[in-house]
Amino acid sequence: MNSRKATAALALATALALGASACNSSSKSDDGKKSGGTQGSSAAKDAALTSIVNPSSAKGGTVTMENSDVPDSLDPGNTYYGWVQNFSRLYARTLLTFKPAAGKDGLTVVPDLATGLGQASADAKTWTYHIRAGLKYDDGTPITTKDIKYAIERSNFAPEALSNGPTYFKAYLANDSSYKGPYKDKSPNGLASIETPDDTTIVFHLSKPFADFDYLATFSQTAPVPQAKDTGAGYVQHIVSSGPYKFASYQDGVGADLVRNPQWQQATDPVRKALPNEIKIKFKIDANTIDNNLIAGNTTVDSGGTGVQSNTQAKVISPKYAKNTDDSYAGATSYLAINPHVKPFDNPDCRKAIEYAIDKVSVQTAIGGPVKGDVATTLLPPTVNGYSKFDEFATPDNKGDAAKAKQLLTSCGKPGGFSTNLTARSDRPAEMAEATAIQNSLKQIGITANIKSFPAGKYFSNFAGVPSYVHDHQLGLMLTAWGADWPTGYGFLDQIVDGSAIKPSGGNNLQELNDPAINKALADAISNTDAAARTKAWGDIDKMVVDTATVVPLIYRKNLLYRPDSATNVTVTQAYLGMYDYLLLGSSK
Repeated sequence: MNSRKATAALALATALALGASACNSSSKSDDGKKSGGTQGSSAAKDAALTSIVNPSSAKGGTVTMENSDVPDSLDPGNTYYGWVQNFSRLYARTLLTFKPAAGKDGLTVVPDLATGLGQASADAKTWTYHIRAGLKYDDGTPITTKDIKYAIERSNFAPEALSNGPTYFKAYLANDSSYKGPYKDKSPNGLASIETPDDTTIVFHLSKPFADFDYLATFSQTAPVPQAKDTGAGYVQHIVSSGPYKFASYQDGVGADLVRNPQWQQATDPVRKALPNEIKIKFKIDANTIDNNLIAGNTTVDSGGTGVQSNTQAKVISPKYAKNTDDSYAGATSYLAINPHVKPFDNPDCRKAIEYAIDKVSVQTAIGGPVKGDVATTLLPPTVNGYSKFDEFATPDNKGDAAKAKQLLTSCGKPGGFSTNLTARSDRPAEMAEATAIQNSLKQIGITANIKSFPAGKYFSNFAGVPSYVHDHQLGLMLTAWGADWPTGYGFLDQIVDGSAIKPSGGNNLQELNDPAINKALADAISNTDAAARTKAWGDIDKMVVDTATVVPLIYRKNLLYRPDSATNVTVTQAYLGMYDYLLLGSSK
């Protein structure tokens, strides 16, 4: 495959994803060129799904963001939350990014630091990028490709300091199994599989073909980090900016204040308009308080992007407020992970009893009904390329089958039921409501599920994503939600079902699934340069995963978002889980 075909394959994969996610939608691109519909629009229900609401080209104002907890990290190399990936683009530029644009255009991958998309070798094992000239950090020093290489080294090979992010680069870079990361390996050459022949060229040598590599180049892990300024886990306190905003202040657990970066130049950044003068973000604000602040116009956006709480829902769908709402598919599935390393779930029939026992409609009702999502039967949501419809543990009207579940309990030697622990994130009312609904379903078949709640900011790094903690505290059932890292089946599935994604902490494969057949199927599919064959494979792999009875798909999530009248340039981006695009967002305040 030559580079032009590689780009065509990427475009095809994107087009397939768009066909699933944006049927019947209309939009205009962010430069005003017509692609159906209208570019800008005034406030109306769901207007931001396909257009830019309250468009403005005026510079100035302050965007205020609030979040119900703390981020896993604002360090671009140590984060995995989708909202941080979206937010970090304000101060951390990456090789490529998703186009800030309305509707389907927002899933287009465009150059950011790079001058173009990746140049792929015929076998898709070597990828080359060139970056723009004249790029600078906020301290005036030049940005080079060596800084991008270093950023990837620290984020993928130093879990002792940075454990939150994905490990795609580590999994696919060639011949680097002995490399211990930049904090332990003091060799000036670093990873041999990433070459920087000059300050504007970077070459990735992979151990196997990776047809989705341009998507990987959008990750915040490719944001440059100057080695001289890196302090490992402490870097989050003094992040060096490569984007239009820099940190004026940062308080761990409290928030941050971003102001203009005087070294940023519009001429070297065709992606960002950087309209606001200032961006403030506050952490640990009660979720219901955030909703009230949005309605009152005291904050611009809930940075978590997961929508209003059930207490607020009835109010905002009323005629007075509905024009300010967008009911967006999140490209995400909420599901229950069943850990087979916690007894009695080492027995498949005990796991299957859970599958049949849960009344999924009660879970849907608990979070606010159909406006918050559709009942799920697969891990892949319908908006992701590769989705295939199936239902391996079907129950009447999705309301559970207690009789079938009790039969399976008898088969697994637990006819009277048993007790287990069920985890959820304490600051997410909808997830806590899901937990209670599941608890009630399981009670009907004699299973006592004790709910253990943990804060979202530490959920994966300290609790559910730490296998030793899970085993020691008998966390058999764990609620979570997942959206695609990029809009293909591999971008959705790999980090939650591949055995290589199991980590000592910060992992997202909560069920610790390490099935050789599934691992191989994932590797084979992403190596296949035939886009149609890859697409089919993702649905097949999804079915393989569900058949292990280690996951219970619950809801294809929707975000009921609220935008105050003061918010400008508001549009939903499916590239970042159906939240608002923070690169475009402005404020008239």
